[in-house]
This record gives sequence, C-alpha cells and structure tokens, in this order.
Amino acid sequence: MNKISSIQAFEVLDSRGRPTVEAHLTLSSGLSASAQVPSGASTGASEAHELRDGDPQRYNGLGVRKACHNIETILAPALEGKSVFDQATIDQLMIDLDGTPNKSRLGANAILAISCATARAAAHSRKVPLWSHLAGNRKAVLPLPMVNILSGGLHAARAMEFQDFLAIPHAAGSFAEAMEWITKIHRKTRELLEEKGAYFTGVADEGGWGPRLATNEQALAILTEAIEKSGLAPGSQVSIALDVAASHFFAGGEYALRSEGRSMPARDFIDLLAGWCRKYPVVSIEDGLEQNAWSEWPELTHRLGEHAQIIGDDFLTTNPERLQRAIASKAANAVLVKMNQIGTLTETFAVIDKARASNWRAVISARSGETEDTFLTDLAIASGMAQLKVGSITRSERLAKYNRVLVLEQTTSLPHWSAASDRLPPIWRS
Repeated sequence: MNKISSIQAFEVLDSRGRPTVEAHLTLSSGLSASAQVPSGASTGASEAHELRDGDPQRYNGLGVRKACHNIETILAPALEGKSVFDQATIDQLMIDLDGTPNKSRLGANAILAISCATARAAAHSRKVPLWSHLAGNRKAVLPLPMVNILSGGLHAARAMEFQDFLAIPHAAGSFAEAMEWITKIHRKTRELLEEKGAYFTGVADEGGWGPRLATNEQALAILTEAIEKSGLAPGSQVSIALDVAASHFFAGGEYALRSEGRSMPARDFIDLLAGWCRKYPVVSIEDGLEQNAWSEWPELTHRLGEHAQIIGDDFLTTNPERLQRAIASKAANAVLVKMNQIGTLTETFAVIDKARASNWRAVISARSGETEDTFLTDLAIASGMAQLKVGSITRSERLAKYNRVLVLEQTTSLPHWSAASDRLPPIWRS
C-alpha cells in the first residue's frame, strides 16, 4: 500500500520566472505528494549539477524538460514498487543511476524533486506532519529567523559587492514576535534609505531592499540605525548577519570592491570584517572569503570565530567531504545547508548530523530562486539546528515559509529555538 506506483514531472517557474522541476509521486494506496526544487544565483563551484536544456529558443536555455524527461523515463521506472519509507535506499538508487560525482547526467534538480516528494508521501502515509517524519530522533524546534533586509551582489544587480545584510531577532520571545520586529526594521530601513536619498535598484531577488550606496559599510550603518529606530537594541535584541559571497568579487588574487574603487588581499579583507564586527552588531559572516581559499579560511575563523558565526556556503556547498575537510582544518564553525547543493535529502541530513556531531552550527537556507513549496521550513524544524535563512518579507515564496512557522507555533507544542540554545552562538542566547 505504501509503494511507489508512478512519478510524473512538470516544468514550472520559480520566483525569478525561470523554469524548475516539480515531481508528483503517487503510491499504490492512492495517496500522492509533490515537491518543487529551488535554484540559486550565487552558486558554488562544487554544487551538484542543475540540469538545464541549453535551448536558446526556450527560456534563454534554462528549460528543464531534459530533467523532467529523465524523471519519467529513467528514474520513475526504476523506483516503481519501492517502499516510500526507504528514503535512503531510494536516494542511493538515484545516485547510482546517475553515476556521476555531481549528478550531472540526470540532474540534481530531477533527483531532489523525487527525494523530497518521497519524504512528503511517507509523512502522508504515516499521517504525521512532514517535520515530524523528517525529525526522526532529532529534537525538533521552531527556528530563529535570519532575515534579509538589504541586498547587493548577484541578488541586486551588483549595486554593491556584499550580497546580503540580514537581521537576527534573537531576543524575541516567539517566532511571531520575531517577525513583528523584522517588519518594523524592514519598513524603517526603507524610510532611512529615502531620507538619505539612496537610489533604489528595486527589490532584490530575495525581497530585501536593493539600494545603490556609496560604500558597503553604509548598509551596515543604515541597518544598525533602522534597528534602533524600530525601538530595539542592536546587539542585545537584534544582531546583524553578513552574506559576503566573496567569491563573486574575488579577482586577481584580491577582493575587489569596485563600487568603492579599491581592492585588498585576504589579510586586509579579514581586517575589514574584524573592524566591522567591533563597530557594528555583526555576529554572523557567511562566505567571508573566496570559496577555494582553504589556507586563509582558518585565519578568518581564528580571528573572528569566538565572536561571530563563520558560515561556509559556496565554500562548503552542503557537501559532506568539504565539510569534513573544513572541520579538520578549523576553517569555519558553521555550514549553510541548501538541499539542491547536494541533491538528495539523505545527503542533506548527513551534513546536518555531521555538523551537530562536530559541535558546529547549521543554518537551513532557501535559494534566491525559490517556489511556494514549504518543504524547507519543515526541514529546518526537523533538523533541530534552530536557524532558518529564507530571505525577506516582501515575496510570497519567502512568506509561505515564514507563515508555515507562524501557524505551527500556534497549533503545535513545538519548542522555541531557545530550547536548542546549544545550537546557537552564546551571544544570541536569550
């Protein structure tokens, strides 16, 4: 009754109007489940391969009909009759069928769509919420949101180099209060930008404001002021996270801040970040160095790791092997988890569980190209790692995920992120 009877695939659109994959999985019991996969703009070189058609006459080459075809002609026939409860077996079979190191033959987007639809179908079969099914023996908690307020880089037409400036409402007493604080800060930031005559490039990919500012540091100053003018205390109630995405402005061996007319080597760039941590309530830095700077990441973590969460995104790409190397070399102290960077749910949990076992932190993250699918929210809750990075509050593909947490907070007995305070940096614990 719980065996896979059929799988269909559909080309649908993500939040940037680009094609992505949706898989529909039907069981012998008649139950069905679906899942959509996201897509990133700021991507790491070591990510699993997102299969695109390459036909310039359709979606500028970004169509996913090949990935959908692979689902229906290769993956579906191989999975028919498999128990929906055998997640690890199903994921490994798809990996083996693909047969490449980065899932480039069948496409990580095809494989992940089935992987997530399988988990959702299993939860339906068990008549339990998805987060409960995913959690297993992990302690599920409502996560602390890390919310995009200002954007640059590949998320906002490169108006400034740093990709995202985010607010972390760590002292809020509930998720609902956290989101109320965030809406105040987001609105106040817009007012300050208008007062200062900042030119708007528009709302960025993830819903944050996309201004053109004189310097990257000005974004930090404005966000800090917005927190204060919202009636909140920077540092003690709300702190700041930086998504530097340094690989995207690393050129000629230096970090090139072209909007400011300067560039600097790694040591000076680390000094810059350290100075900002002293001057502003910055407690989290993502991809603070180029993704292959293995010899320099340990220095960044040594300098700032006691004060700030040092996250690898493009650097680690939710890859167990890269994570293990980083743990061994003390190259960071946290990993950003994006399912489509690795391509299966089983491998995603392997990274989450490895981080926990190594006393690292993990931030469960969306992509800049998202859908209305809320799978990510349940994953964040189930992981017990207590941090969720979705984007801002002005786009429905982001709000769908925040709203999922808001409803669960009111309808379940799931504990607040403070119940997993060992998963958070000491400075955030309230």
